[in-house]
Amino acid sequence: MRDERFCNSNCPFTRAIGTIGNKWKPIIINVMGTRSIRFGQLDAIIPHISRKVLTEQLKELEEDGLLERYAYKEIPPRVEYRLSEKGLAFLPILESIKEWNLKYEVSTMPAMEA
Repeated sequence: MRDERFCNSNCPFTRAIGTIGNKWKPIIINVMGTRSIRFGQLDAIIPHISRKVLTEQLKELEEDGLLERYAYKEIPPRVEYRLSEKGLAFLPILESIKEWNLKYEVSTMPAMEA
């Protein structure tokens, strides 16, 4: 859920965090990357997110101009999502965050069994 106090702040950093600051939005953006993707695919790829929360997050990302929703007039109806120019511009920032985490991560992932 969006925190309007953050989104309406005078500070540009605080407003940015208000737009992308919860745990799900960066994950959704990262999973989408440069491809078009359907709701069911996102639901299957992202673990531990409820369909309700995914729906809310997609709506907020669309309202904030980070993704675009395409509804095709077909039977059955088909909806796809893809990142907008603004959303695509966020991908390098996510890559920097991943690199930072890999460099400074304290605990390592458990070893995979062969």
